[in-house]
Amino acid sequence: MKLIKPFLTIHPYMLLSISILAVAVSSIMIKSSDTPPSVAGMYRLYITVLIMLPFVSWKTLKSLKMTKKEWGIIFIAGIFLGLHFLFWMESLSYTSVASSMVILTLQPLFVMIGSYFLFKERVTILMILCMIAAVVGSLIIAWGDIGISKEALIGDMLSLLGTIAISAYMLAGQKVSHKISANLYSVMVFFLGGSVMLVYSLIHHFSLTDYDLKDWSYFLLLAVIPTIFGHFIFNMLLKSIGATTVSVGVIGEPVLAIILAYIILGESISLSQFIGGMFTIAGMGMYFWIKSKYI
Repeated sequence: MKLIKPFLTIHPYMLLSISILAVAVSSIMIKSSDTPPSVAGMYRLYITVLIMLPFVSWKTLKSLKMTKKEWGIIFIAGIFLGLHFLFWMESLSYTSVASSMVILTLQPLFVMIGSYFLFKERVTILMILCMIAAVVGSLIIAWGDIGISKEALIGDMLSLLGTIAISAYMLAGQKVSHKISANLYSVMVFFLGGSVMLVYSLIHHFSLTDYDLKDWSYFLLLAVIPTIFGHFIFNMLLKSIGATTVSVGVIGEPVLAIILAYIILGESISLSQFIGGMFTIAGMGMYFWIKSKYI
């Protein structure tokens, strides 16, 4: 609970913005590293668990009124999280960040469909149109960088599998969010997700220790920035604003990545990126406004 307290006074949509900004950094970091994606993902989640452990009250485990089915959902959520990181991080070895991120923006559509059937979540036609406008904006942003080679298609397929996995993870998290604290839930699913990538790394005989200080610093940064300030906040928000709204925020990731590249790296912004960014921001803004006013 102590880890959550600093965030409790911040508006949910502001928290969502912070988390999307944090996650936007991860693709640039992953793309610039030579370490095996599964090893980086494993240490990313395991280090996060170590950081979060002191803030978890294990005494609450005894007071939790969780069924076997709900514990099973947490287990499945952790597996899906591990698969998401495995597929998505691996996809960046084959395709461009732009292609991978555009496919990732399909996440809210998958989550919206799942939320309708699982939680009977109300969705209006206008909200769907706003979501589609935001996705179209992301497509316009990345259009010039989308690859069509055989290798790029493999990467795009991996990214799609990762998007399906993270959608299932979000839905599973919302299902149990009213029964377990975000701290405890996050530690459990992060550990399980890391274990999925540990098994994968062992099967492929990747080294688990032969890395220099630069690599370990990279693992630590992945844990702190996109995981604690990204995915942990996502888990916190599942209870208050739901998986669909959290997923809509993911669509803004390409826009933030472009802005960061402009500010930090001095990269120029093309006309298509500007137009696509406006589409994405307008679609997301309208969706959040409709959600807060009428739903």
